[in-house]
Amino acid sequence: MELLFLVLFALHILKTEALVVSHWCYQSQKYEDPHCQDPREWYQIYATCKGKKQSPINIVTKNVILDKSLNPLNFEGYDVKGSSAWDIENNGHTGKYFKVKLDTSPKIGGGGLGRKYKAIEFHLHWGVQVEQQYLPGSEHSIDGEKQAMELHIVHIREDASGIEEAKRYANGVAVLAFFIKIEEENRNYATLISELENIKYKGQTAQMEPLPLSSLIPPEKDLGRYYRYKGSLTTPDCYEGVIWTIFEKPIELSLSQITQFSTVHFDGKNSTPMAENFRPAQFLNEREVYWSSASTLPPTAKLLLLLLMLTYILSSLCQ
Repeated sequence: MELLFLVLFALHILKTEALVVSHWCYQSQKYEDPHCQDPREWYQIYATCKGKKQSPINIVTKNVILDKSLNPLNFEGYDVKGSSAWDIENNGHTGKYFKVKLDTSPKIGGGGLGRKYKAIEFHLHWGVQVEQQYLPGSEHSIDGEKQAMELHIVHIREDASGIEEAKRYANGVAVLAFFIKIEEENRNYATLISELENIKYKGQTAQMEPLPLSSLIPPEKDLGRYYRYKGSLTTPDCYEGVIWTIFEKPIELSLSQITQFSTVHFDGKNSTPMAENFRPAQFLNEREVYWSSASTLPPTAKLLLLLLMLTYILSSLCQ
């Protein structure tokens, strides 16, 4: 009987410990919550997070492949102000962090996607300000260079009723990614940023007047240049079935606007401010990264061509 009691007690302890460490978090949360699973440990909860097609990645421009089928995307309803209020929520470190739920009217198509996808939500990733320096927090990087923030607009297949149904397909999700760099103030973000005060703590929600999605991203004429690859969601469950489109043209926000996102907290009062909420770059493995046909040469190739032209001109002058 004593042996049975000890076995049951040990199983209870193991179960309790498993529950303690069963939620995922970002590295910036480990000091306050040492039992949470940071990005290096996500696979212990979700095996998919150790897959071969994980995101984000570092895009090495000298290795990208020009794909002439990658024409500019078609944006439907992006310039329309929706009729329903936007739901803003702070789900904290155990959920989707800060995000905005959308109605399903905005859609994208073309651009080699193969079908139409409807927008369901958008969210952002950012870094942290340390003294007078802002450490960048974009998830993707180009040639090792990150930007201050990154905006993700998440779309699912047009014929899917929700994200869970979309995950049943190999290419169920399409995400548009936009880098955000520190420049001048962007008035189009003023309303969204002002709502951060209402969702400072985990579990808080708010509503705001909807905006045309086009007002939050660069003009459509500047969106023909992008990178494309197949990857995953950058948060657990790390579903691998995402078509990623990373635009070259960044969004611009002021430093003051960017730092206001860190007034939101991962949890309740006195908890860690929500900062550095990004997943580190993952291995590319056997995947290819493609470059849109809007530009015939990737940035590094253009620079090389320019240097060759200058060398030719200088050598001609010296003869």
